[in-house]
Amino acid sequence: MEFHTYRLPNGIRGIHRQVKGAVAHCALVVDAGSRDEHPGEYGLAHFTEHAFFKGTQRRRAWQVNCRLENLGGELNAFTTKEDTTIHATTLRSDFPKAAELIADVAFHSTFPERELAREREVIADEINTYKDSPADMIYDTFEDMLFAGSELGHNILGRKAALARYDGDAIRRFTARTHTTDRMVFASIGNFTARTAEAVARRFFGDEPATTRAFARTVPAATEPFRKRLCKHTHQTHCILGCRAYGIGDERRLPLSLVVNILGGPSANSLLNTVVREKHGLSYNIEASYTPYGDAGIVAIYFSSDHHHADRCIELIEEQLHRLSSEPLTARRLSMAKRQFIAQLAISSENNESYMLGAGKSLLVHDEMDTMAQVYAKIRALTAEQLLAAARETFADLSQLTWGGE
Repeated sequence: MEFHTYRLPNGIRGIHRQVKGAVAHCALVVDAGSRDEHPGEYGLAHFTEHAFFKGTQRRRAWQVNCRLENLGGELNAFTTKEDTTIHATTLRSDFPKAAELIADVAFHSTFPERELAREREVIADEINTYKDSPADMIYDTFEDMLFAGSELGHNILGRKAALARYDGDAIRRFTARTHTTDRMVFASIGNFTARTAEAVARRFFGDEPATTRAFARTVPAATEPFRKRLCKHTHQTHCILGCRAYGIGDERRLPLSLVVNILGGPSANSLLNTVVREKHGLSYNIEASYTPYGDAGIVAIYFSSDHHHADRCIELIEEQLHRLSSEPLTARRLSMAKRQFIAQLAISSENNESYMLGAGKSLLVHDEMDTMAQVYAKIRALTAEQLLAAARETFADLSQLTWGGE
């Protein structure tokens, strides 16, 4: 069996895959992100992630940071709109130490005010860095507009003014409400048996009290399509065209993923790269992405160009969207697209850390994990009609946000 799954008495689920190699990866994936913040808490999920590293009941902040680094490993974390992940990479022999440290910061952090004060400044600098990057900021601005009025409609970092209000008590209230054991997965991958992985998880996570989530997320309400142009003092025009899309549990997610990969995936022969960059030379950076959330999703097409090329780029993009929405792929083109997509996934799965994080997220959301062979079989079974239907439904109501000087 490719994966071994288990469940601890307190509700924490686990998943492990044994692979050859000297390196082990593990992570605690928590089903709590920025969409779980109340209106007065924007940015608190991300602040909490940073605060986990500032000291525990048995360790000072410097001891947390040095515990694995002194062994040549690393500890890190990240926050998304729907989850928070604390992850570690070590030598195989140090896997128990990594699991113990993750459990310590996740359940026994003390959030000392002196350390939090310093971290507020660090996050303020992170916000400033983000504001200096139009290519990053336009994505959040667009998503805020697309999900306006919903829990998904605010960015992850929050605002600097709000950070000053968040203290240890605010973090404890937030984690008590959102970081419940029934919504956690401990994922691991390395050259040790599933029995060993489960025993380590039971040792360090099993004694934590069982907690249960007492709230449900609200499905985002529909919003009207929009076209908005903002004058910004940038050297280039930055533009996003996009729309709502299927959630992570929708069976149509897979054909849409293939459509988006054909349209503007990472390969140089994607439609948008071929037409906009290679044929017309109008943009250095153009891409399409699909991000599924629990109950909704977003497809976004981003490009940057000289100001006087932006409108022509939009015309070319809309032509490709119309083509995908009106003409089924030929058998040869569909076969090539499937083969390319499968190869990309196979190459990506060679990154054990990425593979482990994906497995943990899948178990968290679906309570199961498809093997790569099962995923490949589903892709091979897709039809041109399924892709055409996904494109028609998704691209029917496009919204547009453009930033740039005149």
